Amino acid sequence: MFVQEAAQRVVPGADFTSLAPEVDLRDAFEMDSLDFLEFVEALAEISGRELTENDYPSLDTWDGCARLLESREPVTHR
Repeated sequence: MFVQEAAQRVVPGADFTSLAPEVDLRDAFEMDSLDFLEFVEALAEISGRELTENDYPSLDTWDGCARLLESREPVTHR
């Protein structure tokens, strides 16, 4: 759900119904570099995980996003 919500912030109406987990999200939703950055920021905000530039290659696909988010604990603010 985090991935879909983040993508829809950048690409309203982004349709995930027939999107295979390994499809490149940038290509599927025609995101340019700024759109992708906005997607990553939205994904970090929604999921509560810290995401850095080093994570970008893992965030290209729905499957990659899921694996990365599952591997991280939410950031707790003190």
